[in-house]
Amino acid sequence: MNNSEAEVTGGPAIAADEIGGVGLPGEASRLLEIGSTCWRIEGAHRAAFIVDTAAYFVAVKAAMWKARHSILILGWDFDPRVRLEPDNPTAKQPDIFGALLKHLAAERESLRIHVLIWDMALPIALQRRLIPQRSRRWLQSDRVRYWLDDHHPVGASHHQKIVVVDDAIAFSGGMDFAGNRWDTPAHRDADPCRRTPEGRAYEPRHDVMMVVDGAAAAALGDLARERWYRATGVRLAPPPVRANDSSASAPWPDGLKPELTNLPIGIARTEPAWQGRAEVRENEALYLKAIAAARRWIYLESQYFASFRIADALAIRLAEPDGPDVVVLCPAHSPSAFEQIVMDPARNLLIRRVRAADRFGRFQIYAPLTEGGTPVIIHSKVTVIDDRLLRIGSANLNNRSMGFDTECDLAIEAVAGEPGADRTSVEIRRFLDRLLTESLGALVGQVSAGLARTGSLVASIEALNRKSGRRLQSFDASGGGAIGSAIGASHLMDPYGAVDAWRPWKRYRGNRCRKMP
Repeated sequence: MNNSEAEVTGGPAIAADEIGGVGLPGEASRLLEIGSTCWRIEGAHRAAFIVDTAAYFVAVKAAMWKARHSILILGWDFDPRVRLEPDNPTAKQPDIFGALLKHLAAERESLRIHVLIWDMALPIALQRRLIPQRSRRWLQSDRVRYWLDDHHPVGASHHQKIVVVDDAIAFSGGMDFAGNRWDTPAHRDADPCRRTPEGRAYEPRHDVMMVVDGAAAAALGDLARERWYRATGVRLAPPPVRANDSSASAPWPDGLKPELTNLPIGIARTEPAWQGRAEVRENEALYLKAIAAARRWIYLESQYFASFRIADALAIRLAEPDGPDVVVLCPAHSPSAFEQIVMDPARNLLIRRVRAADRFGRFQIYAPLTEGGTPVIIHSKVTVIDDRLLRIGSANLNNRSMGFDTECDLAIEAVAGEPGADRTSVEIRRFLDRLLTESLGALVGQVSAGLARTGSLVASIEALNRKSGRRLQSFDASGGGAIGSAIGASHLMDPYGAVDAWRPWKRYRGNRCRKMP
């Protein structure tokens, strides 16, 4: 471990009595409400938060090795040539993802594997050398079924990233099995393992997943099977209940320590209106309700910052004299040239709007940099509201994630007076500390100590931020010219929903976004 890694991972764990400042609102309404801000609330025996893909690949590989009956995979992108442990010369074989799936299916007669990937638009597919399309011939067999899902409105995408093993454990968040996902929390400037299957180096990448078991995992199994049915017309039966598993045989990965036990998990979705089905906007509803309820801070990680409704909600809170701090982390630039043209101008426009509303200096939007100053691609979708709500999922802070693409987020809420609420609150703060420790190159506990001392998230970050090395760089959202401003205001290629996708002339909103069309 080098010195930069020690700074990211070292230091003592945060004790419960070190966490102070916010606590739980005594009489606030619940943020997770079935039928409004979430689809279902189901119990999990265990829940863990996985940061960055190196740890995720190890955990999901370990869970799949324990599969008996069913592996369900939903993804936006997919490459069966991905190595799961490129940094481990003694990794259990097979370590190539596609080879592992075929090996497991061949070894276990009772196991069936279903892989459902978005049938991506041709320009995006060509950028990926048609790998998702070609994967069918590499994987398809009697026990491994691979399908490209085109069951969506024109221009929309299936953006969920979910893996469910035997309905006993499920992973959900921002990570899929594409060729440029693997990285560690060290985010080294030059990591020899951070290469595509073709051998091309790619930028450092930060992402987050949540893993749950119990009824919450079974609910995600239900979601995945419904997606499979809509895409293929074939209904999959749930796997047999694994009622008598010992801890050794249960699919929970060995060595993965849960942050929380015996807690409810909220599942929030986005689905577009399509073929007679009404749109589902639970993710948007949860964002708006949580932002309105925040007391001290709102922390957001997202690949994009382009949702006009979310930006307006943040601006309203920043205009309040005693409102919360708002901190957003997103990449310095979008990953592809096309996204830089259509998404980055919208981000810059919204940054300017939110800053104009920030009369009391409580807003910061940052891009993380490596030790050598290389931008880190933020691909995570994380929300932390005070010590009250933690949300991890696939929904970005853009318009299409609110009503046009298919998304799934998991959320945990600390509800005052309920069993385990104080413990949940502590773990939410610890996770916020963990995320910012990585981005700032700080020691574990320093962010939380600053929060306990000042009560300000912005002040705590600024006190630890450096001028060189691992750091957070504030955005310069100026420039772009008239063309960039027009693209940003029209949210080109970023519609609110299926109807809005066909009337771009109604999207241009000048200096203010008032209501959804």
